[in-house]
Amino acid sequence: MPCVIEAEGAEAIELGDLIEMLEMQGFDPSDEDSLAAFGPALRRLANNRRFLGDLVVEELKHHCSMQSERNQYTSQVILLHGASKKFLLRANFWPAEGDGVMVNSGHDPFFYGLPHDHNFSFLTVGYLGSGYWSDYYEYDYGGVVGFPGERVELRFVERSRLSPGKVLLYRRNLDVHSQLPPDDLSVSLNIMALSAASEFREQYSFDTKGAAVARVINASALETLVRLAGHFGGDNGTELIDRFARRHPSERIRFAAWRARADLSADPEARIGLYEQAAAEMSGSVSILAAASAKRLRRVRRWLEQAAAVRRSLGASAPAGERGEVAPYSRTAAGRPRR
Repeated sequence: MPCVIEAEGAEAIELGDLIEMLEMQGFDPSDEDSLAAFGPALRRLANNRRFLGDLVVEELKHHCSMQSERNQYTSQVILLHGASKKFLLRANFWPAEGDGVMVNSGHDPFFYGLPHDHNFSFLTVGYLGSGYWSDYYEYDYGGVVGFPGERVELRFVERSRLSPGKVLLYRRNLDVHSQLPPDDLSVSLNIMALSAASEFREQYSFDTKGAAVARVINASALETLVRLAGHFGGDNGTELIDRFARRHPSERIRFAAWRARADLSADPEARIGLYEQAAAEMSGSVSILAAASAKRLRRVRRWLEQAAAVRRSLGASAPAGERGEVAPYSRTAAGRPRR
C-alpha cells in the first residue's frame, strides 16, 4: 500500500511557501525519496485551515479564471498550482454517499469502486472531513504485458482511510487502490510528480475479483496521430510510422504504428501478414496484441474479402459520391452550397 510519511507538528505554512520549497530545494520528480521528503511540508500546508477557502473565494471573484485556463481536470479538482514542469498541486473533493452530487451523478465521476494504479508518484494528505476509504493492493508492473484480461497477481494489503493530517506516498505503477466514498464530504491535497516519461507508462484499471487487467485508462492522443500520419502523411508519414513501429519507447505507440501500417492495406491477407510479422518480431504487449489482431482478422477474412470486392465494383461504376470521392460543390440561387 502507499507509504505512510511521518509528519507531526502543528506549524502551518502558506501555499506560496510550499511552492517555493518545491522550486528552490532540489525537488526531483523522478526520485520517490525526493518526493517523500516533502511530505512534512505538505502536512504543514494542510495545517493551514483557511488557505483553500481563501483561494476558492478569490477564484469566484475572478470568475474562476485560473481554473478555466489551466485546470484540465473535472470539477472534482481545484488546481492549486500548475505552472511548474516538475510538479502539480491540487485539491480533490470526495463526496459522501448521500451528498447531492453523488445522488445525481453516481460513483463513476469520482472513480469510486474502480481499482486502478497511477503512472506517476504523488503525495496526498487528508485536509477536510474524515477521508475517503480505499482497498489497497500491490502488483508488479514489470511482470505485466498490459492487455485486457491478462492475469495479474494482486496482493491485497488492507482497507483504510485518508484521515485528516495523514500523509501517504503513492508509488507509481505499484500501489493499486479502489476508492470508496468517505463518511462525510472530504478534501485531500496532492503534490504530483510530473515527468514526460509518465505519458508512455500505462495506467491500468483492474478486475480484483478475477485478478486481471481490465483496461488501459490513460489514453494518448499520440495513438490517433500515428494512425492519421499513416493515412494522410504521404511518404513522410509512412516512414514515420515504420520508425515508430520499431523504435518508439512506448509499447502502446509501437503497436499503434503496426496497426497504422496494417490499416494502409486493403488486402486482408496482407494485413494479417503484417500483424503476424509483428507478433513474431516484436515482444511484450506488441507481440500479444498483434497475434490477437491477426487471429481476429482470420475469423472475418471471408467477409472482408467480400466487402473489398463490393468496394472495387462500386469504384468502377458508382457515382462519385458513392465511390467515396468528393463531388464538386455547386451553389443554388440562394447561395447555399449543394452537393
